[in-house]
Amino acid sequence: MANGKRKISVIGAGNVGATCAFSLAERKLGDIVMLDIFEGFAKGKALDMSQAGQILNYDGIVTGTSSYEDISGSDVVIVTSGFPRKPGMTREDLISKNASIISEVGAGIKDHAPDSVVIVVTNPLDLMTYHMWKATGFPHQRVIGQAGILDSARMTHFVADAVGVSNEDVHAMVLGGHGDTMVPLPRYTTVSGIPITQLLDTETIESIGKRTAGGGGEIVKLLERGSAFYAPGNAAAIMAESVVGDRKRLLPCSAYLTGQYGMEDVYIGVPVILGKNGVEKIVELNLEQDELERLQESGSFYKSQLSEVLGWG
Repeated sequence: MANGKRKISVIGAGNVGATCAFSLAERKLGDIVMLDIFEGFAKGKALDMSQAGQILNYDGIVTGTSSYEDISGSDVVIVTSGFPRKPGMTREDLISKNASIISEVGAGIKDHAPDSVVIVVTNPLDLMTYHMWKATGFPHQRVIGQAGILDSARMTHFVADAVGVSNEDVHAMVLGGHGDTMVPLPRYTTVSGIPITQLLDTETIESIGKRTAGGGGEIVKLLERGSAFYAPGNAAAIMAESVVGDRKRLLPCSAYLTGQYGMEDVYIGVPVILGKNGVEKIVELNLEQDELERLQESGSFYKSQLSEVLGWG
């Protein structure tokens, strides 16, 4: 922590980055830096957030900048910069556009915030997280991807709507890659501790799983000129909160596997315990054979694309 005070930097002041920064400020997690290649864009949003401090009762400093020197001393760096999806595009279509951005951002983090924990939001998430790990040279425990919290939140919303209960009582678990190969786990999705397999029929559960996997694309199609940002931005803030507060929350995140779930040398969504050092433990659930196979298929899909990602580095 810089000067005993927590500092969190957000790279990218677009919709996701600004939403994340605002959520961090509201949570009173420390001083916030927003960095964007368009300096006025970052400074304008930072000033707006700072002026909201009195209204929302937070005192942290929110700074906008275009200089990586200003992220020095960050405890956490959240990377949201990159091109968003447009209608008809998959997350994987963004590989060539966003890999070069991650290379540049990773170099800036390595030079100016070498002790930080890095949370990646840029799509395609699992591939860009792997690329960020390589670009920074950090221990893999300190480079994590945000996706599982978002996917689980989407599933939570659909389950709550189907059962007719409060979102607050639903806890969903979605693993695997952040895309069509994600693996919703109905057995580990509950309403006040009751598995949804006891509350919903198989057809409804399968429909929820498919809508969850296509949740981002559904929003992209509706927006027409952009992608989701409220849920992704707040999900990244939840991860940062667990890190800077050393809360050790168990959350689904994209983490580097070294043999867990029968996979290695790949970033994929799995349950992890997040603390001040990043991923402190990967939790291996007791999966049924078909669940494990789908998770491994998801990992294999992204691992097969790594050469293309690193080729753009």
